[in-house]
Amino acid sequence: MIENINQQSGIFLIKPLILNTMKNNKWNFDNSYLRLPEFFYTRQNPIPVRTPETVIFNESLANELGTPYQPEVYAGNLVPGNTQPIAQAYAGHQFGYFTMLGDGRAILLGEQINKDGERFDIQLKGSGKTPYSRDGDGRAALKPMLREYIISEAMYKLGIPTTRSLAVMLTGETVIREKLLPGAILTRTASSHIRVGTFEYASRFGTESDVCKLADYTITRHFPNLENHEDKYLHFLKEVINRQAFLISKWQSVGFIHGVMNTDNMSICGETIDYGPCAFMDVYDPATVFSSIDTYGRYAYGNQPKIAAWNLARFAETLLPFLNNDENKAIKIATDEIEKFHELYQNYYYTEMSSKLGIGDNEPNKPSNVIGANISICDLSNRKLIDEWLEEIRENKSDFTNSFPNPVIIPRNHKVEEALETAEKGDLILVERLLNALGGSYNEEFGNPAEHTGISCQYRTFCGT
Repeated sequence: MIENINQQSGIFLIKPLILNTMKNNKWNFDNSYLRLPEFFYTRQNPIPVRTPETVIFNESLANELGTPYQPEVYAGNLVPGNTQPIAQAYAGHQFGYFTMLGDGRAILLGEQINKDGERFDIQLKGSGKTPYSRDGDGRAALKPMLREYIISEAMYKLGIPTTRSLAVMLTGETVIREKLLPGAILTRTASSHIRVGTFEYASRFGTESDVCKLADYTITRHFPNLENHEDKYLHFLKEVINRQAFLISKWQSVGFIHGVMNTDNMSICGETIDYGPCAFMDVYDPATVFSSIDTYGRYAYGNQPKIAAWNLARFAETLLPFLNNDENKAIKIATDEIEKFHELYQNYYYTEMSSKLGIGDNEPNKPSNVIGANISICDLSNRKLIDEWLEEIRENKSDFTNSFPNPVIIPRNHKVEEALETAEKGDLILVERLLNALGGSYNEEFGNPAEHTGISCQYRTFCGT
């Protein structure tokens, strides 16, 4: 529940009374990433802001993580005494071109361990300049931070692996984009922020030993069952490929378009990360692109599986020294595994689509390297039926979600934008209604695409969130 308790600014703040259930929560940090060589990060505190105010706080997530409600921490004005914040270094292929990157406006506060012993990164996004900021100001605006909060929580409710949002804070400062905008900081949680681009950075700018240390660390953190495996690096590659196949199948099944599938935006643990120019497809068309900078449709809806495989090939290249001492044999091993991606993806995808159409069997049939996901091998006749159905709705220019319709509610682009426009004016009521509707039962307000409401369906999204 939210209410306006600041008449001067008009911003809706959290009711303090709802936080009583969190009074026993506390920070329980153990920053294992600091045990890697400092080549992988820079120790740095967030830069304090002028007058922080809470816009929205995810109390249920805070209780899952065991994190306290401390606005000063979420604004970057206070660092808990038992942690050392860092900015992480990484690189990546952006639209196919390699570049040096890093946390240019994000600070990893630490790794919170909850009561079940699970580890989660706590990261502040928009917390000020870092050594990796290049020409950026290190800050963020309110609308894109709220947008990531909404979309990431929607993905979570849709059962799609994702980073999540814990809080959005106003900074009391403005940021300069096309115009002056209210500044904000998002607190993001993730299983980790290790990316394909982290491995590319280690491989390109570090030593073979650096890559090995990163691989061993990632295996320990995300794939502990492989630590004592004879071919652990090969099986590490298999596991990452499998998780990505599962993730992309989930995206495709709900019409989610990431928008910037650069290698630095691909999480090794298989979570959706970095919600920039993302959106959900209304009218079904595999060529759908929303991003204003994706001129040639590299990251179009229909290309996402191919791009995932391309990104995974870049990841596999970093592991070649550990797959076989003979480089040619290592390349052959890696190539064989990457080629298995499409079969894995199609098995997951057609199983998802069979479920949406209510056809096929429900008996789980797991490939040898599946992690935590049941999969039914969809027979060829059902695959043909699914393909024919998709072609039918493409020709008819039908709404993708309502052609099944499941899930019943997605964050429709026009409803997200409407909520954000209202929030920027100081009213969070539409944000609250949208968040409450996601994962709930169908209602016309949130179920209809833009063209059914008289709103123009020409929709563009922008990077720089």
